[in-house]
Amino acid sequence: MTSHRTRRHPWRALAAVAAVLTLASGCAASGAGSEQGNGEKQDGGDLTFLIDSLGDTWIPNNSAISSFQGHIWGHVTDKLVYVDEEGAVSPWVAESWEQNADATEFTIKLKDGVTFSDGSPVDADAVVANLEIWADGRPDEGINPIGLFPTTYDSAEAVDPLTVKVSFTAPTLGFIPTLGYHGSILVSPKTLALPAEEQADLSNDIGSGPFVVKSWKEGDSVVLEKRDDYDWAPEALGKQGPATLDTVTYKIVAEPSVRTAAVQSGQADVAYNPSPQELAPFKEQGYTVAAPRYLGFVNGYALNTKVAPFNDVKVRQALQQGIDRQEILDTVYTQDWLPAESFIQSNVPGATDHSDEFAFDPDAAKALLDEAGWTPGGDGVRTKGGKKLSLTLYPNPYLATSQAVDELVAQQLGDLGFDVKIQAYDVVTYGEKVSFSNPSVPAYEVTRSFIDAGTVAGILTDSDGGENWFNVGQDDPKLAELGQQVASSVNTEEREPVLDELQSYVLKQAYFVPLTQIVQRLYLQSPKLKGVSYNGVAYANFYTAYFEG
Repeated sequence: MTSHRTRRHPWRALAAVAAVLTLASGCAASGAGSEQGNGEKQDGGDLTFLIDSLGDTWIPNNSAISSFQGHIWGHVTDKLVYVDEEGAVSPWVAESWEQNADATEFTIKLKDGVTFSDGSPVDADAVVANLEIWADGRPDEGINPIGLFPTTYDSAEAVDPLTVKVSFTAPTLGFIPTLGYHGSILVSPKTLALPAEEQADLSNDIGSGPFVVKSWKEGDSVVLEKRDDYDWAPEALGKQGPATLDTVTYKIVAEPSVRTAAVQSGQADVAYNPSPQELAPFKEQGYTVAAPRYLGFVNGYALNTKVAPFNDVKVRQALQQGIDRQEILDTVYTQDWLPAESFIQSNVPGATDHSDEFAFDPDAAKALLDEAGWTPGGDGVRTKGGKKLSLTLYPNPYLATSQAVDELVAQQLGDLGFDVKIQAYDVVTYGEKVSFSNPSVPAYEVTRSFIDAGTVAGILTDSDGGENWFNVGQDDPKLAELGQQVASSVNTEEREPVLDELQSYVLKQAYFVPLTQIVQRLYLQSPKLKGVSYNGVAYANFYTAYFEG
């Protein structure tokens, strides 16, 4: 049930820093410290990154889309294309590409000379092997397809050593951008051929990225070291050749205040997922605070239309209009967060502003509940047919602020007559118990990235193996039709007006309840650490980073 926050004691946090980091071998933060350097770029250096979790598996397909393991994969592996924070796509391992007129066939030309860390080539055969497992996985072995990979995928073939032809059963305009999604990592065919239990051993997972795994300890840390022969970074990063840093260590420290105290004391260089309310004082002291938005869905609730009372559109609309989003921004967040304008982030190409369709209006929300037959009771909780208007929220453990937001939403909805409970789980339990269409989960909190808006259609219904977020299935023909039109568009000019209509329809039906635009990956960094870049899914890239002396 609802958890209560306890007061943090600075002396306890500092003591925990010393205890945790003393036990971590190889975690010296050579660039850390709050003092400003002399402005000279250092060659080398060892970076320590404190993170709250490293997940429960290293199987590439199953872990590359995680907000935790994704950090490691982004340095050990490469992608075919690079996608920046505004959704712009540029070459990486793929040197160029072409598509046919109806976007059902794509020809990809690869850079020559790219190799995995074991020396084997990243050639057309290797790319085909990756495409096949991204699309299909090996479910019988516990290896999943990667999330949001186009379900229209048909086949891929190596035309020659540096050319791949990819075919789809229907127009798939978002294919090339999706190759920059954080699940689309290039892994050696030798790794892909291993059974799942051996892929789960990170030391067996061979990539072509600027770092390799030096060591790792399950549930504790991963140490990466630079690869001296790396020389095929995307031009968009403005750097070529090996990384400047010698090593990057990811160390698990569960408590946010301990992570930030370690950066403040100079025992670490980066703290992941600090509390937003800690940021202002650190900024004033000269620390770097990075709050990159990713391309994807806003933070919000996907409502299960098969679970009462959300099988009633008026109740869904009341929930949507009963949330004061500005209070959430003012109470939980800082100026780095923006109000939601749709159910997709405003930096996604094709996103349009529909904020008027879910604006805060508590009087209208109460009227909708009245119309739906929910009567206020003496205790303030509405009832209908002897049942309470109840809702359980499940804070998303991948978002550090989720529980604080849910607690505030519970108060706001309580003013309307909802009886709201909060059930918090850790990452592993959450994955087991909380899912779309689960009859015990009326509202699923979304924190989900994607690269191209064309993939949105794949989550709305169960068409073509879609994820069916709202448990609508095929019961809403208009939703299915709009989704299909978005998915089958052959160019962005054709797609954008339909995408605009789709956003409006989803919001008017209150299938999705937006909260705020999302900053899921938040970083507090030593002022000596410079040159960090962020991609379209908001991962910090330390290939470009260096320390100032």
